[in-house]
Amino acid sequence: MNMDDRIERIVTFLDSKKAENIEVFNLEDIDYLAKRVVIANSLGGKHSASLAVQLKDELKPLGEEFLHVDESDDWVVIDLGDILVHVMTKDARQTYSLEAFLSELSQGKYATN
Repeated sequence: MNMDDRIERIVTFLDSKKAENIEVFNLEDIDYLAKRVVIANSLGGKHSASLAVQLKDELKPLGEEFLHVDESDDWVVIDLGDILVHVMTKDARQTYSLEAFLSELSQGKYATN
């Protein structure tokens, strides 16, 4: 399965489970940990954790490899190797402004020559 299909499957799943404000960042041409990053809001901390478990249950049988899942009260990070999925509460997303960092990164702001 190609990258776009994998991302579409993740986004569709998150949307179907009430995740909000889903964004995808293409970092394929950037020196970063992953080629794509998906960010989504959850309805709360328990919803974030539930989404991580359900996503794993949904995708693992389809061949997706979950390298690591890191959870806190308001943020879950799922490492699929070339894809990182961040599911966080609205407050955590506003506090950490991850999408601002990823937007700047994708525009080459932090490039080293």
